[in-house]
Amino acid sequence: MILLDGKKLAGKIQQEIKKDVDLLKQGSITPGLAVIMIGDDPASRVYVKKKAEACKEVGIYSVVHEMPDNIKEETIVNTIKLMNENNSINGILVQLPLPSHINQTKILETIDPKKDVDGFHPFNMGRLFLGLDSFVPCTPLGVMKIFKEYEIDLKGKNVCIVGASNIVGKPMAALLLNAFATVDVCHIYTKDLKEHTKRADIVIVGVGKAGLITEDMVKDDAMIIDIGINRLENGKLVGDVDFDAVSKKCSYITPVPGGVGPMTIAMLLSNTIKATKL
Repeated sequence: MILLDGKKLAGKIQQEIKKDVDLLKQGSITPGLAVIMIGDDPASRVYVKKKAEACKEVGIYSVVHEMPDNIKEETIVNTIKLMNENNSINGILVQLPLPSHINQTKILETIDPKKDVDGFHPFNMGRLFLGLDSFVPCTPLGVMKIFKEYEIDLKGKNVCIVGASNIVGKPMAALLLNAFATVDVCHIYTKDLKEHTKRADIVIVGVGKAGLITEDMVKDDAMIIDIGINRLENGKLVGDVDFDAVSKKCSYITPVPGGVGPMTIAMLLSNTIKATKL
């Protein structure tokens, strides 16, 4: 079994990004990232803090706009429009999830597609599904970078994705299809999940349910990409896969923490540099 070390790869990528930032600064350009965070969700606060720290490490200017839960939708829209016009801001992201009274689609569509470093704008999603250059959602992009780093050929592989969200599952499926994998996407209404995962060469799971994928659900020598992150009552962080049992029969597996998570942040930085250069 080979451990897919996302933390090590993310560190390597961030060193390259730092070099890019230094070169841009020589030309009097400082990449800028703006984050809008609405409400006080503890998980969102942790993610935003990590993003800000990563930006600081590589020299990207970052600013966080914190807004209360009861903020009016119009205020968020107007703030994004100002950022769209601000030349010192190259990338804009809105930390999800949003309060229930906010129309998420409207908010994401307000972001200039050229500054959409999260890759959630319908314009970028459409280009992704057509196999055209676009901003790609950071977590799926991070998974693809892991495949590339470990020289894993996806052509003809049977891949089962568990979770069909717009943030991970759907864009992950598009990237894999573009790489000529055969893709099976499962979700909450899928009947007999085990039937799908058991025949897959690669299982990618990200639903936020600890221990969902058990040893009997994967075939020998399968590759496991665990995107889930869950905190147990004892405070321990785990993924959606029963790591101790599944790791004994798979060929490759990502740990949690230290697998896909660090790659997500590294890809956000990478997308910010891309936006700056554009």
